[in-house]
Amino acid sequence: MKRLEEKAPAKVNLALHVTGRQDDGYHLLDSLVGFSSKGDRLIFEPAAVDGFTISGRFAPLLLEESGGENLVLRARDALRRMSEALGHAAPPVAIHLEKNLPLASGIGGGSADAAATLHGLQRLWQSSLSPERLMEIGLTLGADVPMCLAGKPLQAQGIGEHITPVADFPSFGLVLGNPLKPVSTPAIFKRLESRHNPPIGHLPRLGADQRTWIAFLQTLRNDLEPAARLLCPEIADLAALMAGTGALITRMSGSGATCFSLYATEDEAEKACAALLSARPDWYFSASTLMGSGD
Repeated sequence: MKRLEEKAPAKVNLALHVTGRQDDGYHLLDSLVGFSSKGDRLIFEPAAVDGFTISGRFAPLLLEESGGENLVLRARDALRRMSEALGHAAPPVAIHLEKNLPLASGIGGGSADAAATLHGLQRLWQSSLSPERLMEIGLTLGADVPMCLAGKPLQAQGIGEHITPVADFPSFGLVLGNPLKPVSTPAIFKRLESRHNPPIGHLPRLGADQRTWIAFLQTLRNDLEPAARLLCPEIADLAALMAGTGALITRMSGSGATCFSLYATEDEAEKACAALLSARPDWYFSASTLMGSGD
């Protein structure tokens, strides 16, 4: 065993349709999901006893809100229990989380960290659990964790557990923006005007280019965005600012308050990000690549 690193890329809901609600209160979703080339980072090393440390821009807020409890630790403990039950060793490990993504912002930061923990410890412990076993653990940690375990363009349905890879999805330049204002996901769902909306429908044909995908994305929506804008008016200001940078499309991700803009290239995204940071240095902006199916 030796030091290992895992990326925890931001999860971007390119579209999120609320299609129903189960008797247990969970909402049924139909979502098109992509992943950024940037995000949090985790480091795993063998140790005499378990350890967990955090650094990065959003580390202080994470420590303040979680009181030391974290999805990373829950993922570690869940994987250890299953590994040991199957006869695999799961010795102590020191984990370091570099927290670069804003908290509770609609881009799956905690879920991405949990998924990266499962992947990283699977490698460190050489436990060789099947992908199905990892997905089983992931779903116990949160509905977004199985998507983050996949880490490729996908369509997620049900409460997020039914995952279908999206073939031939092209890469784009990506800017993520957040006004650094908290938004309550339960409050957003409570304000939904309709919980039974049309699903996404048929995706573009295999081999479709950027232009075709953008035209398709423009026919879709995020059903949580209107309610989120009522609760956090800064989202509307943020989206207008980002759309004004020549973006191909701008939309809120997940339950917000993060918005994304897509561009033809990462270079265009970098230029847009610089302009946005100049206009609002007090907000969060990050440029990267929205990874394609082959990345």
